[in-house]
Amino acid sequence: MSITIILTIVTGVGVGVLAFFIVKMVISPKRLSAVAELIKQGRYQAAERAARALIAKDQRHGPARYFLGLVYLAENKPELALMEFKAVNQIGQFDQDLPEREFRKKTAALFEKFGQLEEALKEYILLTQLEPNNGENYYNAGAIFDDRGNGEVAIKYLRKSLELDSRNAQAHFRLGTILYRSKHPLEARDELEAALKNDPSIHDANYFLGKIHKENSDNTAALLSFEKAQKSQTYKQKSLIERGGCYMSMGGYEKAIIELERAIKLTKDEASNDALYGRYFLAVCYEKTRNLDRAIEQWEKIYVRKPNFKDVAEKLSQYQEYRTDDRMKDFLTCSKDSFVELCRKLAMYGLSFAVRDEMDLPNGVDFITVENDSEKWMGVKKMPRLLRFVRVSDTLDDTMIRSLLEKMKKLNIIRGSILTNVNFNRTALEFAENRPVELFAKEKLQELLAKIPVTDDQSPRPR
Repeated sequence: MSITIILTIVTGVGVGVLAFFIVKMVISPKRLSAVAELIKQGRYQAAERAARALIAKDQRHGPARYFLGLVYLAENKPELALMEFKAVNQIGQFDQDLPEREFRKKTAALFEKFGQLEEALKEYILLTQLEPNNGENYYNAGAIFDDRGNGEVAIKYLRKSLELDSRNAQAHFRLGTILYRSKHPLEARDELEAALKNDPSIHDANYFLGKIHKENSDNTAALLSFEKAQKSQTYKQKSLIERGGCYMSMGGYEKAIIELERAIKLTKDEASNDALYGRYFLAVCYEKTRNLDRAIEQWEKIYVRKPNFKDVAEKLSQYQEYRTDDRMKDFLTCSKDSFVELCRKLAMYGLSFAVRDEMDLPNGVDFITVENDSEKWMGVKKMPRLLRFVRVSDTLDDTMIRSLLEKMKKLNIIRGSILTNVNFNRTALEFAENRPVELFAKEKLQELLAKIPVTDDQSPRPR
């Protein structure tokens, strides 16, 4: 074969190959634009076929895979879309047919959707480099750092986001919650207020503002914030519980009960902390208002779910006698007038004292009494004794004893006694050991109550 023929063949092959690539370069974009047009028209099946045809010819055809991913997104098939986008990421070639910024935003969103936060974070960090003036990318990266428990880094990204866009309400809110958790309440309050200023619909921010006000003992402001926070689906129950807590701090137990009962009605999981704390605080309110039947009911519901929750087991034990001892029940739950009359009978039948004077006391009553055994003490001057009856819900410490001794000193009475439905703690017992005060705790009170004759009329006498 002559050299001329060989050169002719080689030249022809070269021209053919060149022509092939030229045609491919011309036709391929047309086909890509056709895929994009089909997607725009909503003809997703046709777009999918066209994209797949391109991929069949070239598995590393990044733009075709990207468009196929867009088709899957339009058809609500995010898992398949993410698979295609991952393939595009591995190819790593971007041009006008495959815009990198748009691609990374969609990919990051899909990674977040499927909980692949590490991968999503990588995309957002790349986006901060591609779009250094776009605060949204910094916000998204900061939010993920926060979700992963890296608050310090999250703060840096969120602050950068706000530098670029000070009206980003979500960035203010997210930054505010991080600052609140990291014990910076003043800065947190500023950010949360900025969030609400830019977007009043961020009701979650009101919950954290309420917490800050409550921790500063500003219950009035806290109540208002928690009232607004009830519009939040996430914090509605928590807000009602917090409102109950505010009213409890203010001594408004009846109002607290209303809020806490509303909170309990929202319970979906009886074992959740919200349900347990809501019921516990409700029980405390019932106890304070002498509605012990309902208090015990709440403690029992807590005990079933979590026996070691706070002092629930102790409370149930404390009020065990309440169900079997009617006199103890009367002592704990009767009205103020009936309580005073019952204490008179305790003094007379239980201790053999005659009441000479009566003084009102929060949760109790003080009596100035004398010995009531005339034969035994005939001709002997009777020494007065100050009797203090109290019904409370918590173990008594030495504060009650010191208060009694002070009053005894003012009244020039040298001996006193405290009778109560609870026990005294160790500090109280040690303090009373060498002082002229006799302590009657729960068990001794029961014994004295048993000495009251059943036939005795326990209705309050007119005074």
